Amino acid sequence: MKVKILGTGCAKCQQLEKTTKEVVKELGIDAAIEEVKDINKITEYPILTTPGLVINEELVCAGRVPTKAELTHLIANALTKEDKTKR
Repeated sequence: MKVKILGTGCAKCQQLEKTTKEVVKELGIDAAIEEVKDINKITEYPILTTPGLVINEELVCAGRVPTKAELTHLIANALTKEDKTKR
């Protein structure tokens, strides 16, 4: 699984990264988490405000920090999609 945190490093971006790492660890999954701070790369996604969360190249949340429960749900959904494409 590939996870990208889109943002310039503000407090919300840092919180999103921290919570995402916690959820990935708690779920015990293998995920590469990348910070994307380059504004030119951020604008490659359909995002108007940061922070943004991209899972497997799909923007799943933007402009806010989702709750830990919501993050868990988003990551679990992405895992389900991965499993379906591998079959």
